[in-house]
Amino acid sequence: HLRCVRRVVKRGMLIGDMPFLSFQISKEEAVRNAGRLIKEGGAEAVKLEGGVDEADKIQAMTRAGIPVISHIGVQPQSVLLSGQFRASRGKALDDVRKLIEDARAVEKAGAFAVVVEAVPISVGKKITESISIPTLGIGAGPHCDGQVLVTHDLLGLFTAFKPKFAKRYAQLAETIDSALKDFVREVNESSFPDDTHSYHLKDDHLLEEIEKL
Repeated sequence: HLRCVRRVVKRGMLIGDMPFLSFQISKEEAVRNAGRLIKEGGAEAVKLEGGVDEADKIQAMTRAGIPVISHIGVQPQSVLLSGQFRASRGKALDDVRKLIEDARAVEKAGAFAVVVEAVPISVGKKITESISIPTLGIGAGPHCDGQVLVTHDLLGLFTAFKPKFAKRYAQLAETIDSALKDFVREVNESSFPDDTHSYHLKDDHLLEEIEKL
């Protein structure tokens, strides 16, 4: 996937999101797999989920020359452990302390930025004020240094579920659904393809010869 994106990206920074169990097992494996995303995939940095628990992996990667972004708060790869995608983190004082501890730990380990997902506005603000590296909020309020939205949510490509923090700037699922239905209808009616959307031979002699085949 990274190689495909690398071929077309001209301006943006390409960040490889490390898959589940590609970094948790050991520091050595984390560095090896992150290095593959850089060397083979063409990524310019990697992102991994985790705070204090993964700080040693982040430190090992950065010491190896690999730029790292951390991801704290709601962590999609750990949903089986937490049991939910909801913004449960940061609603108790101990949670807030842990989130700040996570943010400070990944900064100390060498992360150059941290994604903060699905925490209350005040908590996103406090985390941002507690560290010097940029915070990238996804459902973490307006006080983070940058903002993230999943493309499918932003474009309205997925309608079965929408996170509270996601804003749909378009309703492309409806447009796509309508276009597909129109295509099927026109094929069934034999109105597509028509002359406009077909190739034609201009050599009458060749046409005659084809008819004789």
